[in-house]
Amino acid sequence: MTDARARTSAGRGHPRRRSAQTRRWDHWRWAVAGLAAVAVLVALVASGGGDGAGGSSGTSTVGFVGGDLHSLVVDPAIPGRLFVGGHRAGSVSTDGGRTWRRVGSLDDADAMGWAFTADAVWVSGHPGLSRSGDGGRTFARSNDGLPDTDVHALGAGANALYGASPRAGVFVSADGGRSWTTRAERAGQAFFGRILVDPADGQHLVAADARSGPVESTDGGRSWRPLGGLRAATWVSWAGPQRVLVASGPEGAATSSDGGRSWRPLELPSGATLVEGRDSDADLLYAAAPRGDSAEVWVSRDGGRVWARP
Repeated sequence: MTDARARTSAGRGHPRRRSAQTRRWDHWRWAVAGLAAVAVLVALVASGGGDGAGGSSGTSTVGFVGGDLHSLVVDPAIPGRLFVGGHRAGSVSTDGGRTWRRVGSLDDADAMGWAFTADAVWVSGHPGLSRSGDGGRTFARSNDGLPDTDVHALGAGANALYGASPRAGVFVSADGGRSWTTRAERAGQAFFGRILVDPADGQHLVAADARSGPVESTDGGRSWRPLGGLRAATWVSWAGPQRVLVASGPEGAATSSDGGRSWRPLELPSGATLVEGRDSDADLLYAAAPRGDSAEVWVSRDGGRVWARP
């Protein structure tokens, strides 16, 4: 009886000690659980998600565009800031393309054309124009006075905004987008991306034409002529103070240092379709390629001879 009572008392009042092996297994299970939680967090951040609405909470090494890469543009006022846009979304990088954050207010904006003015950043697409008055952090629709809301190309000079549409041709606004005037009904139907406006001559424009390659106007968009270089183009940019012209599209890219009279082919990273230059540095170029729902961006610091991920 004494032994039985002792065993019962010991079983009720003093729980059995766990073995050292059991404790080691518990520590291992907790470590595995912690690693799994970290992996889930990393996956959320890499996808650019985390807020359920595709807003601005996550960063990634690629820019989310939702498929159909349309645009790659450098902010002329802020070194190191880039935007990429596609059919369903747009993303921004503030560190030269190393990391990207989705801009929630560009969801479904179909970001094709871009324009930067003294007081706003403009984006064009199938639903019309989106305008940002806070430096590109948030955008809101701004379609007042547009002759057509399907705006495939957009650009800005010191005194005017230019747009182009498959149905309405080329049109211009001289009052900051409050009203628009048609310049050429029979031109601009195949324009795509950004319209360049010469800072030294507001009547001199360059656009990317998906049927004719880069094209030029010297009368403010009333008439246009092809410049050669590519049979089809979906983006044009200028690189450096000398305004080296860079044209790019699905068939590749080419550069011209004499206003389009002669061209040099530009070798691109695999799959890249868009090339963007920066006004202040002729050697600094960016290229982007569609990768599923995202845009993968490279940088060249020697005028396109060598490309690397940022």
